[in-house]
Amino acid sequence: MSILNNKVAVVTGAGSGIGRALAVELARRGARLALSDINERAVRETSALCGDAQVRTYKLDVSDRAAFFAHAEEVMRDFGTAHIVINNAGATVVGTIDHLTIEEIDWQLRINLWGVIHGTKAFLPAMLAQRQGWIVNISSVFGLVGYPAQGAYNMSKFAVRGLTECLWSELEGTEVKAICVHPGGIRTNIEKAGRRSVNADQAEAGFSDLSDRMLHTSPEVVARDVLNGVESGKRRIITGKYSSTLYWLSRLIPNSYPRILKMLG
Repeated sequence: MSILNNKVAVVTGAGSGIGRALAVELARRGARLALSDINERAVRETSALCGDAQVRTYKLDVSDRAAFFAHAEEVMRDFGTAHIVINNAGATVVGTIDHLTIEEIDWQLRINLWGVIHGTKAFLPAMLAQRQGWIVNISSVFGLVGYPAQGAYNMSKFAVRGLTECLWSELEGTEVKAICVHPGGIRTNIEKAGRRSVNADQAEAGFSDLSDRMLHTSPEVVARDVLNGVESGKRRIITGKYSSTLYWLSRLIPNSYPRILKMLG
């Protein structure tokens, strides 16, 4: 039996992609689910895929601090506790640092970084009080290496990694675990559903073609890898095509990996 059986799992961005796959896999492992997404219809569709699991769905903009803390109160009211929080909701804006506007960078960071901060701060006190829980933060392989035309996304995902690795030390001895996930090459619609800088030109043109060539791993594989990692006590989870390659490039040749990235592209 899974250690997640009968645990309350909170998943943001559960309306599609990795979030939806996580919800379905958590249901298969017997978890009770608090699923949220900015798209209310999409998260209800996810709920319908979760079989007989106990599920509540919520509309949530993770970038809205007050809304997220109110959401945490709703989850505690509806379920009485939260055991695992997966800060998954994310978006991307394609643009070089030169082309991105301050407003575009701010939009990116409010979702990908502040959404994770909000989720961590909203649920961590209850987990510490009960001396049990997992905070699972979805970073990216672009939280390991910098990539052209993904500057704002890189900023957000490197910061998520830093936040989570800090928690590794701070949570020692509390029975609350922090886990950083670095997916790479995952077949989701994040790039197509994302934004392009208003100043985009040829410098950004190749990124969509690259995405089409490199996105091979299914969200279902990621979901299994993540939850298997949670159950086995991992604190960093590398999943998806190219993810291990980029992880080791960042460790072995941290100053010169951009040359290798050009070859992969």
